[in-house]
Amino acid sequence: MKNYLTLEDIPNLQQAVNQVIALKKEPYSNEHLGRQKTLGMLFFNPSLRTRLSTQKAAQHLGLKTMVMNFSNEAWALEFEDGTKMSGLRSEHIKEAAAVVSQYCDMVAIRAFASLSDKNKDEEEQVLNNFARYASIPVINMESATAHPLQALADAVTINEQGLTKRPKIVLTWAPHPKALPHAVGNSFSRMVQQLDADFVIAQPQGYELNPEITKNTPLMYDQEEALKDADFVYAKNWCSYSDYGNILRTDEQWMLTAKKMKLTHNAKFMHCLPIRRNVVVSDDVLDHSNSLVIEQANNRTYAAQWVLKQLLENG
Repeated sequence: MKNYLTLEDIPNLQQAVNQVIALKKEPYSNEHLGRQKTLGMLFFNPSLRTRLSTQKAAQHLGLKTMVMNFSNEAWALEFEDGTKMSGLRSEHIKEAAAVVSQYCDMVAIRAFASLSDKNKDEEEQVLNNFARYASIPVINMESATAHPLQALADAVTINEQGLTKRPKIVLTWAPHPKALPHAVGNSFSRMVQQLDADFVIAQPQGYELNPEITKNTPLMYDQEEALKDADFVYAKNWCSYSDYGNILRTDEQWMLTAKKMKLTHNAKFMHCLPIRRNVVVSDDVLDHSNSLVIEQANNRTYAAQWVLKQLLENG
């Protein structure tokens, strides 16, 4: 593995999950790997779990970290080739990536979707240009279309529940006051498609994710019907893909409640956080003993540590 840009960079997901769980038991067992090496962390968007968990993962491996918030600490970057840079953007990605490669041994990047230009978002302009011009490994800490660190942590969290049968896993759209990207929904879908699971996605009409990602996954437009007999329920908002970047409905009909969870097979509740209480999900679901959100957040550290370890071992 030379970079970690998408979940597809993992050769064997189940093997990776097993190795993450082993790391969790002995987090400092590979502390020598990153000694005298540096992980650069570039944030074009805010973060809580991703920043702290990745820094902690780096510390477990003996890595030092350097963090920069591009929103207020760096020059605005230009990504297009052949551009006359006479506007607001004063540094080109070619120089920026080359310079970061001199200062760091690896670089992790977080850059959300613009939600204004579908083609540019799907080109992953920030992430892929860093990967193109950097001479060091690049790690995706959430991009326009993917959140593979979260998806790996989610796979670990599901695996840790000691499954005794083929589970039913439901990814359900939930309301939100603002338009959100597709990254978490995309990567969770890609991850569950690799599990031995009955996977269903529930959303209102017009909120279907990219069909190239959902593939043959059953899509349902009746949330309560989709929830029946579910073992895991992952609630997440995303904006429209067909009417890109837009909110088509804002009513509370799709908020996940304790009453709806009673339709499930005593399902575990999952969400990547942060979460808007009593908008996305009611308090009684989030605070229930079946809620796995804190376990998911904890597993972010060990998922990131596994990725960093693979890259360090590959030189």
